Amino acid sequence: MCFSCFSQIQPRYKRLVNDIFPALPQDGLIKSNMEKLMFYAVSSPEKLDRIGEYLYQRASRDISCKRESYVKIAMEAMDQLLAACHSQTLNLFVESFLRMVQKLLECSEPELQILATQSFVKFANIKEDTPSYHLCYNFFIEKFSSMCHNNSNNPSIREGICLAGIKGLQGVICKTVSDDLVENIWEPVHMDKIIPSLLYNMQNPRYKGEEEILMDNVDPKKLLNCNETEEKDPAALAESCFRELMGRASFGHVKSVIRPVLRHFDLHKLWTLKSFAIHCFRLIMFSIQSQYLYTVVESLLVHLDENTKLPSKVRTNVADVLSKIIAIAAGESIGPTVLEIINSLLTHLHTSITGQSSHRMNGGCDAIDEDEKNYQEALILALGEFSAHLPNYQKIEIMMFIMSKIVQSKTIKDFNNIDNRIQHICLKSLLMVCSKYSSIHMTATLPQSFLDPLLCCSHVTDPQIRLLVQQVLHTLFDCHGNGAKFSKPLLDYTYSGLIFEKCSRSDTIFMSKNGPEIYTSLCESLEHNNNTIDNVEAIYKTMALLCVKLTSEETIGDFFNAVMNIQDLALSNDSLPQVLKYQLHTIVICLLSLVGYVYALLPLREFVNTIIDTRKEAKALHLLPELCIHYEIVPEHALPTGVLVNQALLVECLNQAGIDITRLVATENGTVSGGGGAAAVSKHLSLTHCHSWVENLPISNLSDVSFHDFNSSSSSPCFERRFPAEDLTFEAMKRAFTESAEKDCKQEAVRRAQIFEQYKSLSFVDLMNLCSRNEEETIPYKLGKIFMKLNADGSVNTPVKVYYKQKDCYQPMLESLFPECFVY
Repeated sequence: MCFSCFSQIQPRYKRLVNDIFPALPQDGLIKSNMEKLMFYAVSSPEKLDRIGEYLYQRASRDISCKRESYVKIAMEAMDQLLAACHSQTLNLFVESFLRMVQKLLECSEPELQILATQSFVKFANIKEDTPSYHLCYNFFIEKFSSMCHNNSNNPSIREGICLAGIKGLQGVICKTVSDDLVENIWEPVHMDKIIPSLLYNMQNPRYKGEEEILMDNVDPKKLLNCNETEEKDPAALAESCFRELMGRASFGHVKSVIRPVLRHFDLHKLWTLKSFAIHCFRLIMFSIQSQYLYTVVESLLVHLDENTKLPSKVRTNVADVLSKIIAIAAGESIGPTVLEIINSLLTHLHTSITGQSSHRMNGGCDAIDEDEKNYQEALILALGEFSAHLPNYQKIEIMMFIMSKIVQSKTIKDFNNIDNRIQHICLKSLLMVCSKYSSIHMTATLPQSFLDPLLCCSHVTDPQIRLLVQQVLHTLFDCHGNGAKFSKPLLDYTYSGLIFEKCSRSDTIFMSKNGPEIYTSLCESLEHNNNTIDNVEAIYKTMALLCVKLTSEETIGDFFNAVMNIQDLALSNDSLPQVLKYQLHTIVICLLSLVGYVYALLPLREFVNTIIDTRKEAKALHLLPELCIHYEIVPEHALPTGVLVNQALLVECLNQAGIDITRLVATENGTVSGGGGAAAVSKHLSLTHCHSWVENLPISNLSDVSFHDFNSSSSSPCFERRFPAEDLTFEAMKRAFTESAEKDCKQEAVRRAQIFEQYKSLSFVDLMNLCSRNEEETIPYKLGKIFMKLNADGSVNTPVKVYYKQKDCYQPMLESLFPECFVY
């Protein structure tokens, strides 16, 4: 049978398919015949599956015969049919189409592989009316992933195949990620192939070598926009595909993507390329949905938990990556999530310190210790970056949470028993959080549950910990940026440019309640003989900030009292080094000079200038700034006369300035000797603060309280009223505040003893006479006087003679009308 006869007996769809192929392959697809084939396919959609199967058979024969041109024509025809036919029967044609794409991908020819990938991408962009749930994309995921790792020696071929592989993966993601009926692309078996392939191409040569480009200043919006060079740059295209994949991830799928990312970085030691790691995780953070951001942070923290034995440098780089991205997640972290992240960071710090201590005990090298310190610093930085983007109320919760991690007890003994390294690192973490906090009201910034343990930390024996406590107070007290101007003690603040405002009422109440306790803690912190210049300057800075920010007319007395107690400490504490005593005298005069400048107290400024001139004339320059570790010229004997602050003169200057310093108590003779000595120092008022009026009561328990003292019936006329022993005059009130309550206690004890003796010795008649009342104080008498002004009908001004019961007298009218009121 001739070929023409054979062609006539073929089915029509085969004839139409054969007609689209030219005699010479270089002529390309015959368009007119292709239009006939497309019309037939659209008119008879049930023939689509047969058309696709026949095209696949012809392409397979052409591939075997190495006729690549005819293979391209068949593939082009497939693409046009796929684009033109949209019906429910298209799924049957798709199966043949995907078999043909798979056949081309299995070829060794790069050109056919790229052609197949392009066709698959076109197919992926078509939205089908009915999902093809029976299709399987395992082969395509594996093949496209392998194409992404092409290692051809020809750069153009390698780049072309890599681009094709990335586009193929992008098509698979587009086709499967939003369709629940097809292959679940989020399974680990698929993610372990897709993610490493994309990361391999994202690792641009700019991330290799010593010169790394950090991505800290990259605009997040630019990371989400398509790059113009994506079609030609595998790295840019891989980033685009990676962003698309992360953007489609739901809550349960985010960790499915993060896990292979972490595994890829571990296996290929990519953490050493810190800039590339930061870039990748910033892409992740800017791509996924905002409510899932904290899961990335949790994944990194869990990764650190599971790899505690990694080298310190690797863990440090992981922590650096965490510090760069954690701020992005802070804005979306709410509720328990915040404390969970903080707790995890503190746990890693604690683990690092514990491991470092064990390493030291085993004789470890200093280089490892230095790496471990860098790791701790990176974790602290991450903690600060996370806190910086939280609202103030959450920062306060974090500060209190960190403080609770330092120690549970509030006793100094317990503080000293804890490892100093743990305290040190926790306080550094606390300082980092405080540096991100904006203080408004001290009552909210320093609640009692936070202030008490913080002040207790200032009493530990380690000077570095005490210094950190003062630095924490600096960040909380400094609201106007004055801290830098108080780094060193000064005598002249005229050109310092201080910024201060009037103390608010809430801050005044805070200082009235907690000021004495704070000042006491500062003075006790100065009692340690291992204080360095940094410690002394830090306490001076704290006092100066308190003076500028939180001192008012109501609390200025506590401040002056604290300053004088510092001078008292320098004179009376024999255990302090002489150099430290000189430093204390220096900060005393500097603080007084600051008060005179801040409150414009001319008498005080003149008084301070007099002392300064005296110290200069007496060659006591060691009592003036600046502070030194040691002084070459010091007096051999006691301090010269007049170089110290005379309390009586200070009070006089303050009175001239119109400031009432009632809490600054003078000595018995009212002066302080300029010669200096512990015996000559004034006994200042204790800074211990009473938190409640109940503490001042002389009553030790409820059994000592007389019921009669508080009985409201004492106001009734038939009972004796209790009056105070003296009038409520100003002098009496003053004595009540100044005199001791022991006198009242003794008088009360004597009175009680007398009453007890009377009831024990006197007879009943005598007791009756003793307790009898004047008739004019009884209820019947009072009622009689009232009823004398009333008529029988209740009208007023009718004189009615009313008598109380007497002999030879008629019964009064009102007594007969109201007999119950005259019962006696």
